[in-house]
Amino acid sequence: MIIDPGMKTPLKKVKGFGAAKSGTDHFWQQRATAVANLPLVAFMVGFVIYHLGSTRTEVIASLHHPVVALLLIMGMASVFWHMRLGLQVVIEDYLHSHLTKFTALALNIAYATSLFAVAAYSILKMSFAP
Repeated sequence: MIIDPGMKTPLKKVKGFGAAKSGTDHFWQQRATAVANLPLVAFMVGFVIYHLGSTRTEVIASLHHPVVALLLIMGMASVFWHMRLGLQVVIEDYLHSHLTKFTALALNIAYATSLFAVAAYSILKMSFAP
């Protein structure tokens, strides 16, 4: 029996998986983080503008409120996740050597994760400061 490779099973048609099996997931993650970034980045920019000229003590006093600290950490997480997703697309599109692509993708993940870790640690340290 010869099977035409162009034919799809009903399950494959319903799931809609392409060759990579994760393209739509990546697409929706980028869109979700972009939408989440709108209010979170607006809050972060507002926080910075509000505290222009403030002393360190006043900024730390604002960070003692758990909602403020949580919104800043969520903003950082969303921004760095969105950055990682965007750079991943650029790396996958423009790097063609498998070793170079793998290395760049690993460094991209490490870079975004380490930036978030430093940001979250800094916010938490100021939030719990006496």
